[in-house]
Amino acid sequence: MHTGRFVFAELMAHLPHKEFQKCVTRYDGDRHRRSFSCWDQYLAMAFAQFTYRESLRDIEACLGAMQGKLYHLGFRGTVARSTLADANEAHDWRIFADFAQYLIGVARPLHAEDPIGFELDHALYALDSTTIDLCLSLFPWAKFRKHKAAVKMHTLLDLHGNIPTFISITEGKVHDVNILDEILPEAGAFYVIDRGYLDFERLYVFTLSAAFFVVRTKSNILLQRRYSHPVDKTTGVRSDHTVILTAIDSAKAYPEQLRRVSYLDVPTRKRFKFLTNNFTLPALTIAQIHKSRWQVELFFESSTWCTPLDVMEFRGSIALNRPLVGSLNASVRPSIARRPLGAESRARPRRLASPATVSG
Repeated sequence: MHTGRFVFAELMAHLPHKEFQKCVTRYDGDRHRRSFSCWDQYLAMAFAQFTYRESLRDIEACLGAMQGKLYHLGFRGTVARSTLADANEAHDWRIFADFAQYLIGVARPLHAEDPIGFELDHALYALDSTTIDLCLSLFPWAKFRKHKAAVKMHTLLDLHGNIPTFISITEGKVHDVNILDEILPEAGAFYVIDRGYLDFERLYVFTLSAAFFVVRTKSNILLQRRYSHPVDKTTGVRSDHTVILTAIDSAKAYPEQLRRVSYLDVPTRKRFKFLTNNFTLPALTIAQIHKSRWQVELFFESSTWCTPLDVMEFRGSIALNRPLVGSLNASVRPSIARRPLGAESRARPRRLASPATVSG
């Protein structure tokens, strides 16, 4: 017979309940409270995230199967589908956004020395977006295609610990490259991005800010080789060139030199070409930096549990932020719990970036 605390209760015990109540008080979240508080809603979202529930009905059925244990899990209100829907509609999403920012501020210093698979003494971020499909009849404000609605979640992920530092939720029509205007580059940090963000005028801002970027190039980018550098082809690196842009508009937008690294992935026989404004790191490290971008895809896979349509009983874009921010909280919680439980890191220390931002 189990006599100890449940794993879910132990994990939630690492969270500062007083800080959450400060967020609730700030937005008067429990002013209409009857039996289901903001904390109960937070626990329900956390449980749904950890157990991969796919709808309000799924959450209700799963928690309803253990009615006698809900009190020990931390719940004080009745978890019903209608109650969850009413809470999602009534409670201010900024409560969970503010608490997410607080948790990120706690988690990032704990993982500042985490290894990333290769030697890099700088901060490393991955920027990408994911499209969340919606039903056009339920969300007419989010029209994306003729018969389709969608929103985009743009995320800047700190790869030391895989902790998000910036999240912006926009309409599905917003192009990825526009998010670069909302990011303040950190001097000395590396930003790994996909080809959708290849805009030389915006990337030049990173160079002027003393930040570095690594991005896959496109086949239609006109480049002229200036210098060739020796490479070790046994590592997969095929070439390392210093290049300049030759197209008139591109050269005006980015007048300085760039570095082009060609890498062959031996198992798949695929060749990748990267552009970067860093000329000091080994060419293999540049390829490894871009390979680490896959971590943001894994983050999207685990954080967008709310995408099934029956979860989101909302009518406005602000309300849509609530479940996404709730899943953001859930992605940070294990990062906070692992350190007090004794996990250690052997990577070199580095300087932290600016605080996290959640916007809608």
